[in-house]
Amino acid sequence: MNRDKPKYMQIIEAAVIAIAENGYHQTQISKIAKQAGVADGTIYLYFKNKEDILISLFKEKMRVFIENLEEIIQTGANASDKLSKMIDNHFSVLANNKHLATVTQLELRQSNKELRLKINAILKEYLNLLDNILVEGMMNGEFNPTMDVRVARQMVFGTIDETITSWVMNDFRYSLLDNAPKVKHLLLNGLKNN
Repeated sequence: MNRDKPKYMQIIEAAVIAIAENGYHQTQISKIAKQAGVADGTIYLYFKNKEDILISLFKEKMRVFIENLEEIIQTGANASDKLSKMIDNHFSVLANNKHLATVTQLELRQSNKELRLKINAILKEYLNLLDNILVEGMMNGEFNPTMDVRVARQMVFGTIDETITSWVMNDFRYSLLDNAPKVKHLLLNGLKNN
């Protein structure tokens, strides 16, 4: 598998920076190669084209979110705590990598429909884990047992996503992590079983 090859992650990390700084459409393979410190031809040993790099980048980076969320789910905490930790983790990963935040919040959205469908397929695993937390909370009485899980997922993920996008669009002028408690308070109160 490509990800086990030595320069694969080096190219992925370089692509995050190059795409964040130049935009997806303005980033040529040569810019990614230069950022990675490899020859242009080396890129093609690992990736078919620039689209393949973007999809691979998103897959690798989403793996971090998914693995962290799987660990959170295994903690044995209640659903509210799991959701709270998920929000903290999501914000923390992107607050600590502004290039990645730019790519995920802006550049991935400017891609064509076929590319967006591939991105959505990768995101689905993460959203399924969120659904599991929501269903657990409904079943144990923490969250409203009559809520629509799909709508709740859209509300939770949409709020996280929009909060981060706004932070990126405002050139990171404030602390994203300072918003996490506010987002958690609003979301958890909205989901509560009253």
